Amino acid sequence: MNRRSELERRTNETTVTVGIDLDGSGRADVNTGIPFFDHMLSLFSVHGFFDLAVHAQGDIEVDSHHTVEDVGLVLGDAVEKALGDRKGIRRYGYAVTPMDEALATVVIDLSRRPYLVFQVPAGEAVERSFNRSLAKEFFKSLANRAGMNLHITVPYGENEHHILEAAFKSFGRALNQAVGRDERITGVRSSKGTL
Repeated sequence: MNRRSELERRTNETTVTVGIDLDGSGRADVNTGIPFFDHMLSLFSVHGFFDLAVHAQGDIEVDSHHTVEDVGLVLGDAVEKALGDRKGIRRYGYAVTPMDEALATVVIDLSRRPYLVFQVPAGEAVERSFNRSLAKEFFKSLANRAGMNLHITVPYGENEHHILEAAFKSFGRALNQAVGRDERITGVRSSKGTL
């Protein structure tokens, strides 16, 4: 079964194209004009084994918000489309990942009931173009569009780069687990029979 999708979104503020293969090998082709955000998306791809292409042009001379938010929206839509009817997937994913002094836990339920919990400390800021606040906007947009209950918790960390890197790596690993197939699941993993 082909679990790939490619989507585009055009607004007066941004143009975003996203392609994802949920059964990839971790190849990333990312250019948003925001280098640190590109780095985080590449980590998500590599550690989740997703083949990911993200290309965005936005009004980053104003700030990075519109581009980051719209990438989240389109990536969420792409994940939703690639999942199709969600039959046979594990649905739940969990990962804990360290990055030096920071530790991130991500828990996912692909329930089609979107929700975001983002408990991430304000660490020593090293990047202004992509920071903790923008990461939250990205994950909120993505979770809403993908129908994902997403909990991101970083109980400790000092350097914002390390904090966000641990979070994005954990997100990739947890999503890979959640979208993974289990031959014991013939329909969707729900006592209701539907998600």
